[in-house]
Amino acid sequence: MPRNPKQDENLIPNEKRTPSERRENAKKAGIASGEARRANKSLASLAKSIAQQPAPEKLKSQITRAGLAIDDEDMTCNAAIVAGVYGKAISGDDRAVDRWETWTSEGAAEDRPCKIPAELIGKAFVDINRQIIPNRDYIFDGGRAGLKSSFISLKVPELVENNPTMHACIVRKQTNTLKDSVYSQIQWAINELGIAGDFDFKVSPLEITLKKTGQKIYFRGCDDPVKLKSIKPPFGHIGILWVEELDQLAGAAELRSVKQSILRGGVDSYFFASYNPPKSRANWVNQQMLEPNENRVRHHSTYLEAPPEWLGTVFLNDAEHLKDVNPAAYEHEYLGVPNGDGGNVFDNITARTITDDEIARFDRIYQGVDWGYYPDIFAFVRVHYDVARETIYFIDEHCNNKTSNADNAAWIMERGYNDAFITCDSAEPKSVADFRSCGLHAQAAQKGPGSVEYGMKWLQSRRLVIDPQRTPTVYKEFVNYEFDRDKDGNVISGYPDKDNHTIDSTRYALERVYRKFGNRA
Repeated sequence: MPRNPKQDENLIPNEKRTPSERRENAKKAGIASGEARRANKSLASLAKSIAQQPAPEKLKSQITRAGLAIDDEDMTCNAAIVAGVYGKAISGDDRAVDRWETWTSEGAAEDRPCKIPAELIGKAFVDINRQIIPNRDYIFDGGRAGLKSSFISLKVPELVENNPTMHACIVRKQTNTLKDSVYSQIQWAINELGIAGDFDFKVSPLEITLKKTGQKIYFRGCDDPVKLKSIKPPFGHIGILWVEELDQLAGAAELRSVKQSILRGGVDSYFFASYNPPKSRANWVNQQMLEPNENRVRHHSTYLEAPPEWLGTVFLNDAEHLKDVNPAAYEHEYLGVPNGDGGNVFDNITARTITDDEIARFDRIYQGVDWGYYPDIFAFVRVHYDVARETIYFIDEHCNNKTSNADNAAWIMERGYNDAFITCDSAEPKSVADFRSCGLHAQAAQKGPGSVEYGMKWLQSRRLVIDPQRTPTVYKEFVNYEFDRDKDGNVISGYPDKDNHTIDSTRYALERVYRKFGNRA
């Protein structure tokens, strides 16, 4: 008989199919599973009945090969299937374990949990999908086309289906962006899961309802706090919250307000947030992600982990072109790295560990002080300048509020730092005199017209090696120091006089170097 091409196609192993074919098959499987959940449980009962029948002689060999030591009366069809599944499982087919459970698991088909097929998510999300548990903050960041929103949009309806007393709410900064973004994204996800028939979709008000339970997926904007706080689910509680474009919120206080307004009641809840990191390292969300939080799980993804056919040739070509012509822009836009936006004063920073062995070899030591008490800080820095490599290494710092000159001098003396001159801000001659009376080699900076601009440009033209552990204040100030901008976002010339205390003390420390040698130093 002639072979049926369709049959041949069906015989192709899944691992040899293209990603698009696997994705389409997963979608079909999702639709089938959705129909199965609504099917009569008689099919499951029939399967279990067949499973208990004596196995045909030709199948008993499978049981024997699997090494199962069972009596003849236990040689059933079910035992043969278990043996077959075992054989496939130990050879690497993880999905084999799920196949027979589809027919023999206890209860009706509609009671089985909804699951996201692995083919519907990028490889970067396979592990995190398995690890998600209630009462954690899951933060997803990354570059363009990192599939963050796609994954979360699949996760929300899955959690709704599997938690019959939970409702969900999806939040963005602006209400008018909801329909064409997250609402459409959730529609796409529900369709991909093959469970579109389980839901009712409404646009006025903007919400999606699971028919069999009445559970709701709400959509709200932060620009309408009244509507945000007034959500009253018909039963249960809102236990699933997704904040899309997290960086668009005004700050950490607004995020706390959103969470406290929505995630009320119930023992368990799920919180997701997604965003592309802003360019500026000083942005509130980039700063918050640096703060330790045991309850936060942060996940980073990029387009490099997505199947190429999902992205298309044009997208990939554009990414490669930007990588060639503007690596910094590529790093931010496509890799999700907050590397500044042209407003950073210092683009010459290398952040790394500076070892004790390195410091022991440093021979050109310079020290500077910027006076402060409160709210401005007192800032002392100790640096090494490598003339040949035009590189400044930051060795140590001492920064504080509300500390006397005598106490600060004592700290410097105790560290053995009276081995080099300390160039101090000349605005406080009495403080310079205080340091001298304590036995320190203190001298006033010369300053003069144009000294700030010249000193800053000189620092910008050198390599700055900063160890965030040794000098955390230095690192924070230099990395986050940016030019001011006008109301249109244009950079304003001149150096801002704020949050720059260790920067000023560094200028003072190296003043005699660049005054004597200029750009030759």
